[in-house]
Amino acid sequence: MNECQPSPDQPLLPGLYIVATPIGNLGDITLRAVETLRRCDGVACEDTRVTGKLMRHLGLSKPLWRYDDHTEDRDRARLVASMQDRAVALVSDAGTPLVSDPGYRLINACLEAGVMVTTLPGPCAAIAALTLAGLPSDRFLFAGFLPAKDKARRDLLDELAASRSTIILYDTAPRLVRSLAAIAEAMPGREVAVARELTKLHEECRRGSPEALIAHYEARPPKGEIVLLIGPGGADVGAAQDVDALLDEAMLEMKPSQAAAAVARATGQDRKLLYARALARKP
Repeated sequence: MNECQPSPDQPLLPGLYIVATPIGNLGDITLRAVETLRRCDGVACEDTRVTGKLMRHLGLSKPLWRYDDHTEDRDRARLVASMQDRAVALVSDAGTPLVSDPGYRLINACLEAGVMVTTLPGPCAAIAALTLAGLPSDRFLFAGFLPAKDKARRDLLDELAASRSTIILYDTAPRLVRSLAAIAEAMPGREVAVARELTKLHEECRRGSPEALIAHYEARPPKGEIVLLIGPGGADVGAAQDVDALLDEAMLEMKPSQAAAAVARATGQDRKLLYARALARKP
């Protein structure tokens, strides 16, 4: 038996246990996660109210210690020191800790201190959305949350535009339409999927062009947390910088609409998307 998985009648070994928890449907928690939460000495959690609700659902009662990436260094050090003779579970509000959730600093502090660290895999919104979207899944890039500010969002999307992998991003419902518009501008021609309310009653995964998705969600404002997936680009999409250069050159002598039409003929890309890109680049 693996040393991190003692038999049920033995106490857990001291150390840190990274425990994935449900992202919506409480039935998704694993048997191993329940057993670890039952036998650990305490739980380090992002929000004690959220984790307390899960523990009550499971019929468990353990000390809950607030921990996030803003925890002071001295408090983190005390928590790590306690793991020399205590088994501590680390959970986030939902899903797998460290995947756009707290834990990175704590894991590194444990490793530096020689504390045993093990992980209990389970729910993860990014992977759940990838399985639903029907986009290529043999190679993907997870880029975390899209920035809230327009310039930072555009800078990140420009950075990702050259990727030939499916891109996975987290976003919020109030920003979804603006994010889709930014994707249409930065990555013209890409197919996009919007996954929301994953594992819940109103789970949805809608796929199409950014423009079609904008029209849908403007008419039906979404709720809940969002996972955005952007399909991989082909050779012409990957060369977005070349397209921009062609547009800039054409607009020296043409109106944006004429420049977009000329570049569309030269590259085979969508004229409407190129026109939107030309307007965005016009001085």
